[in-house]
Amino acid sequence: MKIIIAAGTGFLGKNLEKYFTEKGNEVYILTRNPKRKNEIHWDAKTLGEWENLLENSDVLINLAGKSVDCRYTEKNKKEIYSSRIESTRVLQQAVDQCVNKPKVWLNASSATIYTHSETQLNTEENGIIGDDFSMNICKSWEKEFFTIKNENVRKVALRTSIVLGNNGGAFPKLKLITKLGLGGKQGRGNQNVSWIHIDDFCKAIEHIIDNENIFGVINITAPNPLSNEEFMRKLRKEMKIPFGLNAPVWQLEIASIFLKTETELLLKSRNVYPEKLIKNGFEFSYPNIESAFRNLI
Repeated sequence: MKIIIAAGTGFLGKNLEKYFTEKGNEVYILTRNPKRKNEIHWDAKTLGEWENLLENSDVLINLAGKSVDCRYTEKNKKEIYSSRIESTRVLQQAVDQCVNKPKVWLNASSATIYTHSETQLNTEENGIIGDDFSMNICKSWEKEFFTIKNENVRKVALRTSIVLGNNGGAFPKLKLITKLGLGGKQGRGNQNVSWIHIDDFCKAIEHIIDNENIFGVINITAPNPLSNEEFMRKLRKEMKIPFGLNAPVWQLEIASIFLKTETELLLKSRNVYPEKLIKNGFEFSYPNIESAFRNLI
């Protein structure tokens, strides 16, 4: 297959590139700073030579978007919004111009689209979508993606949860604070953590590509979310760290200012279930957190 990954130089993109390249696929990366032969320049805003790559491609995966791991200043809010909308819009323009369009287009979204939920298990069918900055970003992003329908282009929005891997994302930071004895619960600790192992993330993407009756929105998350308190306790156990100091909300608020991030990333309860994946026969290599931690540590 010929696979194009837009903004594919980050944690998820690098792992997807490795996964699909090792299976004999032809993988190209759209990036602002191309350094290798298979990397092509794009600015995620305007059409250019990169659009020729989409012709006769099998798969387009768009991962573009400014990281939400920042302070929600007005400037950052605008960039978080525009980086998602503009990249999706310009890819649509490029797809529209193709004679032989990509067969499937997977566009990043986020499990953050669902409201804070400690009891409601959010599936694609019954998930409760709320109204705040993060949720509205996701709603606008998906609306932009699904507005135009191209014949023979199957579109899938990836509502991805926290992806656990050793070479990027949140997990190396979680291991570090646990090692330093700070791996207790964050806030009340009863907020749910929805997560997926990086290997299952890559496998799920392949499953979606291969499964033609998967379209629309899909939750990319393991089937067993758990509370933050349990998550951290099981991480300490696997790392053989006997204790972890708890971090009350007021401490997190202060720390988030110095770390230039937002407490929402730790305190929002994401209680998400991958109903579509499971109904379509996907089998997780790491369905529970113990098996994921054993593999990663």
